[in-house]
Amino acid sequence: MLKIILQAPHPISPFNEPARDLRIQNVPLWLWQRNLLAPHVTREMEIPANARLPLLREPMLVYRDNLFFDEFYINEFVSLAQKRRRPVRAAFSIDDPAFREHALPLSSSYTPAGNLYLADLWYFPNGPEADVDPLVIDMQAREVGYYHVPSYMAGERGDLVYQVPLRAMMAIDCWTHVFIADGVFGLFARGARFENKLKTDLGFKLELLSTAVFEGRQLLECSKLVQIGKNCVIDPHAVIHGPTTIGDNVTVGAGAVIENCIIGNNVNVSQDVQLMLSVIGDGTFLPFRAALFMTTIMDNSMVAQNTCLQMCVVGRNTFIGAGSTFTDYNLIPAPIKALDGRDELKVTNRPVLGGAVGHNCRLGAGMIIYPARTIESDVVLAASKERRVIDKDVKYEDSDHHKMRNSHLHKHLYPRRGAKDLESW
Repeated sequence: MLKIILQAPHPISPFNEPARDLRIQNVPLWLWQRNLLAPHVTREMEIPANARLPLLREPMLVYRDNLFFDEFYINEFVSLAQKRRRPVRAAFSIDDPAFREHALPLSSSYTPAGNLYLADLWYFPNGPEADVDPLVIDMQAREVGYYHVPSYMAGERGDLVYQVPLRAMMAIDCWTHVFIADGVFGLFARGARFENKLKTDLGFKLELLSTAVFEGRQLLECSKLVQIGKNCVIDPHAVIHGPTTIGDNVTVGAGAVIENCIIGNNVNVSQDVQLMLSVIGDGTFLPFRAALFMTTIMDNSMVAQNTCLQMCVVGRNTFIGAGSTFTDYNLIPAPIKALDGRDELKVTNRPVLGGAVGHNCRLGAGMIIYPARTIESDVVLAASKERRVIDKDVKYEDSDHHKMRNSHLHKHLYPRRGAKDLESW
């Protein structure tokens, strides 16, 4: 089958990169898509966003390159599409809670069609055709609480909940979608599938129990749930609960606690670091007592000691100074807003949400960042009396390095489309 990739060139703020180049589940999105589609296709073709599809009379799978999907969704889509022997387009019902609560808010990629929303994923059995049927795949969402809080934060029940899909697909139109894809549709979904298998598969349960008994470990710490790569050094006083994946050449210090995370290659997790439901990119350095909850860090970044990030997304090659805090909750119960897929400020549909930091940023120590604020790629923020609390989005033009003597030493690697070049200042 032929695979045709439609480009989605719109850069995602604050990274100033198309979605295809951002890391999801610690893999560039384009590579994630290629790996999952490899069993279904034999060759591929990439065309510009508005180009016509080639008039070839053969089966083809067509998708926009800003789509995130897991193997369970794409396998079901291809299987049902081939059985129908008709051109189909992926669609979601507004009644699907995972789509309605998490994928639809702040998006710009879906086409409304009555009670359905059409996604940019097609199957053509005999080449392109105009008459296409919607194919609705139930994402099999289930409500999962992630912590219990007072009712003034989360309504009458006092539970902050996500609609977690067992089969996931969504468009990456803004930075909050990276957070959802990695956390809710990624790590939470992996945990939900594990719990579902534990309840329904007696053989799996017995295998898990026998492995834990043989290794003399707690159930969640056994090798069936904690996968560790090559050449890793893990202190025996570290606590690692699965499902967790750890890459090659990783160091984990004493007192570190890791729960349901993806840890990339060449990562250094120092003493007393706390990691929960987070994706840690290749080459990341986390000094002692850094704390991350439901946070994504892309490759070759550093979060210094005593810094706390909750529900955040951090780009590659970025440094966040010691003692910084990314807050995730408005003290006055106003809706949290963030930039949507059209770079307009819209309600996020989230009662709690952290911030986003772009690529190649440098943040000084002791910063406090308000919920859902963004710091654009290539920004330098030095702590001072005037700049310690970040209560609005920070653009490259606002970077402190423009005022510094050696500003030319900090390279502008990720320019915003249409932004004024400040290198000549």
